[in-house]
Amino acid sequence: MKKVISLFLALTMLLALGACSGGQSAQPSAAPSAPAASEPVAAPSPEPAAEPVELTVFAAASMTETMNQIAEMYKEVAPNVTLVYNFDSSGTLKTQIQEGAVCDLFISAAQKQMNQLDASKDAEGGNVDGLDFVLQGSRINLVENKVVLVVPEGNPAGVTSYEDVATDKVKLIALGNSDVPVGQYSEEIFTSMGVWDQLNADQKITFGTNVKEVTSQVAAGAVDCGVIYATDAASAIAAGDKMEVVAEAPAGSHKQVIYPAAVLNISQHQEEAQAFLDYLQTDACTQVFESVGFSIPQ
Repeated sequence: MKKVISLFLALTMLLALGACSGGQSAQPSAAPSAPAASEPVAAPSPEPAAEPVELTVFAAASMTETMNQIAEMYKEVAPNVTLVYNFDSSGTLKTQIQEGAVCDLFISAAQKQMNQLDASKDAEGGNVDGLDFVLQGSRINLVENKVVLVVPEGNPAGVTSYEDVATDKVKLIALGNSDVPVGQYSEEIFTSMGVWDQLNADQKITFGTNVKEVTSQVAAGAVDCGVIYATDAASAIAAGDKMEVVAEAPAGSHKQVIYPAAVLNISQHQEEAQAFLDYLQTDACTQVFESVGFSIPQ
């Protein structure tokens, strides 16, 4: 009887072990567990935002409208860059730079003021004080302008040409100061015509500190005529100022009106200043410049 019971127990154990072994081999591999619904899923790291930069741009007053328009466009291109403009006569801007004003990029209405800050120009080239403010390799000729004779709307004095300035038609003409590029071009024109000394002797000239001031005098009817840039005339007329263009300067009567631009070596943001200068040479900016009468130097 004991043998039968022992045999029965042994058989039972063998059957139990077989069942366990078969059960383990039939189980599928466990799949990776999904995160619980309440667990936050990590988002990809965003690109680091560019550091905010404030660029100070000194530009000739005749570029006010175009540069303000371009500033709005540049917000889409470089949203981290804030453009701070200082518009005035190129001579005033040059003096401010020389005296230590913060400036990253300078755009002059004539080569003279840029030459005065450029160490690559010797005394004969215009840098009589040996100043060194221009970042070498950055200087370009950005745009070109024209010089025109304008009169108040309706042309009360009947002025139609530069030659009329020396006649009895004109009692008073507005010109830029001698340290203002538009004033320097005006002097060149009337000197080439042989009437500059006469205009001064007859006390016909009232001087403005920059081209915007000359434009305002004409639009207000305070003078019989004035000499300004074609771009200022176009912008003023488009804005509703009461004036008319009657003539362009005689061919060969003055130097080309080239606007040089350069990053300054005193800039703390030379890379960003160069990027903006590069942007000013794109097709988008060319369209803005040409819309008011600037052309691109060849």
